[in-house]
Amino acid sequence: MLDLAFIRSNPDVVKEAARLKNNSIDVDALLALDQQVVALQHEVEEARAKQNQLSKGIQQAAKEKNTELRNNLIAEGKKLAEFIKAKEPELHQLIEERYNLLLLVPNIPDPSAPVGKDDSENVPFKYWGEAPKFDFQALDHYDLMLKHNLVDIERAVKVAGSRSYVLRGDAARLELALINFAMDKMSRKGFTPLIVPSMARDFAFVGNGQFPKGRDQVYELKDQDLFLVGTAEVSITGMYKDEILKGEELPLKFVGYSPCFRQEAGTYGKDTRGVFRIHQFNKVEQYIICKADHEESVFWFEQLLQNAEELIQELELPYRVVNVCTGDMGDGKVGMYDIECWVPSEKRYRETHSCSYLHDWQARRVNLRYRDEEGKVKFVHTLNNTAIASPRILIPLLETHQQADGSILIPEALRPFMGGQKFIGR
Repeated sequence: MLDLAFIRSNPDVVKEAARLKNNSIDVDALLALDQQVVALQHEVEEARAKQNQLSKGIQQAAKEKNTELRNNLIAEGKKLAEFIKAKEPELHQLIEERYNLLLLVPNIPDPSAPVGKDDSENVPFKYWGEAPKFDFQALDHYDLMLKHNLVDIERAVKVAGSRSYVLRGDAARLELALINFAMDKMSRKGFTPLIVPSMARDFAFVGNGQFPKGRDQVYELKDQDLFLVGTAEVSITGMYKDEILKGEELPLKFVGYSPCFRQEAGTYGKDTRGVFRIHQFNKVEQYIICKADHEESVFWFEQLLQNAEELIQELELPYRVVNVCTGDMGDGKVGMYDIECWVPSEKRYRETHSCSYLHDWQARRVNLRYRDEEGKVKFVHTLNNTAIASPRILIPLLETHQQADGSILIPEALRPFMGGQKFIGR
């Protein structure tokens, strides 16, 4: 969320951010509600101050044995107590309403972010690698997986319903290799490996920015205040709720693994073939907590992108990087890059990684702060980026590395995690 004082002082800036992000928040209604809260708080605080004065007056009247004055002051104090008792529930209700509206206020996008309405207006700015040219009849990822008995969707659907899958044989080993490859590389870069809960309480989703919006994408464990995460980011954000960190501890650099779950609401009929859009997947996530400094945030933003690019380059996958436009980046982001890998069967790039920085938008929602060198307490900045998400990354990997004899070449970087195996199906 944004600082309320900032919203009060810059309503037009916030309105423009909402417009750019296709966010329907009524900033004027929020500010009107805020004025009600402030006015009622003032009334209640004044009543409490009068209570304190009356209490002193009652004590003085008792000392002076002025019974009539003491009784009058006691009666007046009772009226004030009744007033406060009547107004406090109303005040608490208004504060809660204001808080719920504040959760919907978007972050201010960086001026470098392209202005656009949706993903069709994202701006590619970097390309790496060349799309493979096959001199044989190339297969798509699903046909390749069927050919080598790497997947069983029919039996998975029997167990868990649509958009489910079972990885078999070398596909299961390949996914584990990818996860270990990403965790190993990131830990060698100084990131602390975490295996985090795949279940989190409501506050963690609110803190991460997935609630109150996005509830329709999340699986809920009924009557337990628990939900299944779609990224380790949710759990890591929640881990530090209400903490004040030492400035010298920052930045905190994590690489978190978790099984992830997503409803895929609103995607009926889209990407139904194979394992592109599924309800359960495994993901390794990069996560940074740093000081409240824009330049430092931008430094780590670019570093997280570079880390992901290095991983993909070692997998020998052609890709492009796009600067995500304001209408596609989501409420919490200041800036966002997507990495899209080339999928030969579709002759287009598909998103495999998302890199974001959010300034203190998440930190305010979970009350995560640090004490700087001057002793001042400030909200931290947070950033995140995918390291590896599988099985989606298997799609470009299997298709790009298929061979004329039908086998699949395992990239050299993964072979140490596959027992030295060089091919699947040979």
